[in-house]
Amino acid sequence: MLQPEIEFLKEETPIQITIDGPAGAGKSTVAKAVAAKLNFVYIDTGAMYRAVAWLADRHDVTMDDHSGLAKLAAKADIRFENNPSGVQKIICNHIDVTDMIRSPRISRLVAEVASVAGVRQALVKMQQSLAADHHVVMDGRDAGTVILPKAQYKIFLTATVEERARRRMAQIKDQGQSQSLDEVIRDMKIRDYQDEHRSNSPLIPAEDAIILDCTNLSLDETVAEVLKIVQAGKKKT
Repeated sequence: MLQPEIEFLKEETPIQITIDGPAGAGKSTVAKAVAAKLNFVYIDTGAMYRAVAWLADRHDVTMDDHSGLAKLAAKADIRFENNPSGVQKIICNHIDVTDMIRSPRISRLVAEVASVAGVRQALVKMQQSLAADHHVVMDGRDAGTVILPKAQYKIFLTATVEERARRRMAQIKDQGQSQSLDEVIRDMKIRDYQDEHRSNSPLIPAEDAIILDCTNLSLDETVAEVLKIVQAGKKKT
């Protein structure tokens, strides 16, 4: 926990910290750790899009059926719950999808789902509602540009595609799945291109975001750098 003299911890106005960046940069892991250090609510926006991709796959809704995808998102009941050990679970329509939404198949589908305007509109509304009444750390690809444009603290976390692929490989292995490094790099480059060139909320740093390259940083070092930024008061004015 950060020291109690940090002034914003005394404020009644909800404090918003956004951590954006490309796939595999470690946004979720870093944001989760920062939220735990500050005792803030952690909101994983990417998991929400993955949940909709999982729903689409489960219900045979094709990626070109934008109306169907938007309806799935609008009706989805997506929640974050902590189990007794403090691990956050993603619950979609009363089903624990935490591990299922991290499969290579969902990873390939999620960029197309996230590019659908109706899906983004439904989930952005949900995300803004979650952030309205709590101190939050939110990660994603447009958290600081679209979802919470007035966030007091904005970080854009990045790393080389090779390093990001290695980190994603570790996640895949932990899930008991198999994929070659070349395949992960290929999928990641495709995802980067899709995210950067989509017409709805493309992946770009907010103008007032602080760029943090974590290629050569460990998780603990990256978290420490984010906390330094917050402690130093490098915030949106």
